[in-house]
Amino acid sequence: MTTITFFKFRKNKAWAFAQMGLVPSKLQQNEGLRFFKLMGTGGGNGFSLWPDFSTYAFLGVWDNEKSADDFLKDNLIFKSYFIKSAFYRTLKMRSVKSHGLWSGQNPFPEHEFKKEVSELPVAVITRATLRPSRLLNFWKSVPTASAAIEKAQGVQFFKGIGEWPFVQQATLSLWDSFEAVKHFAYRDQKHADIIKKTRSQNWYSEDLFARFQVLSDTGFIKIPPKK
Repeated sequence: MTTITFFKFRKNKAWAFAQMGLVPSKLQQNEGLRFFKLMGTGGGNGFSLWPDFSTYAFLGVWDNEKSADDFLKDNLIFKSYFIKSAFYRTLKMRSVKSHGLWSGQNPFPEHEFKKEVSELPVAVITRATLRPSRLLNFWKSVPTASAAIEKAQGVQFFKGIGEWPFVQQATLSLWDSFEAVKHFAYRDQKHADIIKKTRSQNWYSEDLFARFQVLSDTGFIKIPPKK
């Protein structure tokens, strides 16, 4: 089971930013949590050199759904995010295909596609650690990549996410189907050209591409203010 939760803040933005350095060490021994990343997000339409200081994301890979549910409901650190944020959105996902590495491992085990929930969208996570010598090339390509996915057929949502600004970058996108993902990946010429550059010029020291079946999606839910 993989989950990703987005928190949007209207107030407490300085608190949320500070948690990026404080929270990870407190979650390392959490039972049932195999892998996690606390990440910032990109500004603008999701991909930007400038961060979105109002939105943060927590990605977790769990032993099972119960472990995920118990954490999301009872973990004190997570509760503080619910108290201080204005909106949240949680997606539960089942990884079906993954290749590459994230922090030296591939955290997403592969499972068979479940036809019984095939009416839900599918998700894609791409991430990479950029080589310092290729930072300029990467960020020059961002406007083109952003425009390409924004106009892609079948995309429902996309957001840039990352552990460290400028250097460690990732993207979560939601699509109508894996066919729509495939069409964008291989038939969109601008996107295909960027992919060729990343490979021929060796932009990344580490990268990963993973596909998921979305099992549930809360959508963005407004959190009632505390009295």
